[in-house]
Amino acid sequence: METENLKIACLVIDDEISSQNVLKNFISKTDILDLKKVCNNAREAFIYLQLHPEIKLIFLDINMPEQSGVDFYKQLQNPPKVIFTTAYPQYAVEGFELNATDYLLKPFSYERFLTAVGKVIKPKDKKLSDSDFTILKENKKLFKVKYNDILYIEALGDYVKVVTIQKTITTHCTLSRFIEQLPSFFIRTHKSFSININKLEHISGNRIFLKDHQVPIGSTYKEKILKKIM
Repeated sequence: METENLKIACLVIDDEISSQNVLKNFISKTDILDLKKVCNNAREAFIYLQLHPEIKLIFLDINMPEQSGVDFYKQLQNPPKVIFTTAYPQYAVEGFELNATDYLLKPFSYERFLTAVGKVIKPKDKKLSDSDFTILKENKKLFKVKYNDILYIEALGDYVKVVTIQKTITTHCTLSRFIEQLPSFFIRTHKSFSININKLEHISGNRIFLKDHQVPIGSTYKEKILKKIM
């Protein structure tokens, strides 16, 4: 299924049952993550990673018996992205020297967990292209949404309503800020709307029709829209 293909296969490596349970709970609430296994030590994790190259993200405890998380990560060739977890803040510097995506200091909240996951999915220096996706946060959940699947975006004060082929998501962001990240096939049609021009079916009067939806055309935007589609 398409939804399954969008998920990120991840692995938890931690020797503490309580920490494992926290991560399992947080991952289960995060639709874009797919937890494949929980490993109790570095040796078990190393074997699993050799057999399962599909793992793209590991949540790795630093202070573990036999081998530390840092030493374990150093030995990996072509390692997955890593989010280090530990109760000891003094290890943070060494973790970030390994180009870690983030560092979670135990105990951490679900909100902080989502922030770390967001860095994995959408790095700051990511160059946008027409096939890219965005990450939308709604009700403490992260959704991975392909730009191609978006029909239109509507401003709702300090929020935007993102209407896609599959669902509607309301996320905390202004329309102007959201538009900055959109690919070139999006166009502003109104002070409160922007549409995916590829989903436009027809224009009638001052309305744009996209599947079962209608979007208004502002008088100052109409000429630009017509030039775009002609």
